[in-house]
Amino acid sequence: MKSGKKIVKKRGRMLIKHWSHSSLLAFLRNPLAWYKRYVEEIYDTPTTPAAVVGSAGHKALENFYLSAQAGSGVSKETAIQKGLEYMRNVGDFEINFGRAKTRKAKREKRKSMETEYLRAVGYYLERPPRHKVLGVEVRGLVEVEGLPLPIKAISDLVVGSKVQKGAVDIVDHKFVASFSKGGSAKSLFIIQAIFNYYTVREMFGKPVRRFIVYECKKTKNADGSAQMRRHVIDFKERKEDFKVFQRLINDATEEIARRRIYLPNPSDMFEGDNSFDIYRLELIDDDALTGEPENGRASGR
Repeated sequence: MKSGKKIVKKRGRMLIKHWSHSSLLAFLRNPLAWYKRYVEEIYDTPTTPAAVVGSAGHKALENFYLSAQAGSGVSKETAIQKGLEYMRNVGDFEINFGRAKTRKAKREKRKSMETEYLRAVGYYLERPPRHKVLGVEVRGLVEVEGLPLPIKAISDLVVGSKVQKGAVDIVDHKFVASFSKGGSAKSLFIIQAIFNYYTVREMFGKPVRRFIVYECKKTKNADGSAQMRRHVIDFKERKEDFKVFQRLINDATEEIARRRIYLPNPSDMFEGDNSFDIYRLELIDDDALTGEPENGRASGR
């Protein structure tokens, strides 16, 4: 963020046009960092090596499944190469290398990132899950009854459901250092699943039955155990979670609609330091952060 830049709130309307999974989590984790990114649309925070590896993995699987959907049969090697090309096109200035400050250290980190990527994608594509693919990287923005703002989501895959005729499942891929605790009951998975549920239901006009998460580990298990783990969220069993989701979206919208000051969270492992620097240098006017929308309530934009 440029020194001395003042953030000015847009008055008389909602701060954002929609909620997404990443936007909601950012707001809950670090309100000031959320304001900078999603209201002022300033995207100057470097990404992390783990995020680059994950994005490269998604790029590889996107190409693999797009070819499967089209029936063209792109090879696994070609899909892997697409991910490598993506990774190598990300500039050093775009990555927070942490302790790796010298050119040599950054080159070594780059090598380890590529090793992790090749290992993780290799594990997945060794025996890729079989699906009847209906959509790849499906992007949706929809209005939902009972919610004051539209919601947006991107689904890695939309596939024919194997447990309910005429329904679809949503598939999400995650490249991780360690498997998540809590499995399908993990709150982060459930929140993301419901965002995707609403967008896919509207776009495909079919019942949405399950949200399937494939976690692919980037490091090799010393005991030789499986490098992939599958978590399944069956929406038929999550009626109460939908109620909580709607309450959370409504409460978050009400929170950003009222007069408030957006504070930093120094303990945020992603943007804690940056958000606190903004606060310390007083780059935000109090008036910019405490204005109230017209009528004092959220409106659906």
